[in-house]
Amino acid sequence: MSPQQGIFKPAVLDLPLSLTTVPVVPGKERPYDDGVTEDGITYRYRGTDPNQRDNAGVRLAMLQRVPLIYFHGIVPGRYQAEWPVYVVNDNPAALTFTVLIDDRVTFATPVDHVAEDGRDAARRYITATVQKRLHQRTFRQRVIAAYQEHCAICRLRHDALLEAAHILPDGHPRGVPSVPNGISLCKLHHAAFDAHMIGVTPDYLIEVREDILIERDGPMLEHGLQGFHGERLRTPRSELLRPDRGFLAERYELFRRAV
Repeated sequence: MSPQQGIFKPAVLDLPLSLTTVPVVPGKERPYDDGVTEDGITYRYRGTDPNQRDNAGVRLAMLQRVPLIYFHGIVPGRYQAEWPVYVVNDNPAALTFTVLIDDRVTFATPVDHVAEDGRDAARRYITATVQKRLHQRTFRQRVIAAYQEHCAICRLRHDALLEAAHILPDGHPRGVPSVPNGISLCKLHHAAFDAHMIGVTPDYLIEVREDILIERDGPMLEHGLQGFHGERLRTPRSELLRPDRGFLAERYELFRRAV
């Protein structure tokens, strides 16, 4: 079950309890363009009136330094909760608030004993750390959901053994954590893909590296890797979610060099 969307402020309260960013659904526009950046969570106003009731409530939470709960949508029906978070900036011109994530240790420290700039610096560091975790978790969930919870090579369906493999790595200029840059693979095939023991052509054909293909090492190698040579990668039904052919071409060249 998903939490209350947007700014959740019960009618009997002056302050909100939580903020929610709904998950991205390919082909559909989100009602609010929120995002987690290095500077914090940029959270859009409700509507365009800075004095709208919910916006006023968030502003009051900022002024009173009241902690809130933040729900970050990963995939439809799945949210990552972060608590406590603090609203630290209000930008009426951009119709946005800036929200920083804290931790329970910092939250337990009496605010009168910590300098404001020190708290914000610590929260920015925590927010950046959480940002990486959210991106990794979101990437995994979205990729695995796109492949209907199975390995694109062997069709294994055990979630605990599935991972989201990057086609182009995080450090690559185009290595964004988006579904077209990912493939749902079991742990064995993810490790083999990263080690260039198996490759995928831009036409979605699976190739096993030549030395691995001719090796003789029992049924695990035969059925776990060699048997998939020449098979077609199982891709999502939606073209928007399928592996980007340009990304695959670049990755395939790396595989070819390893042969």
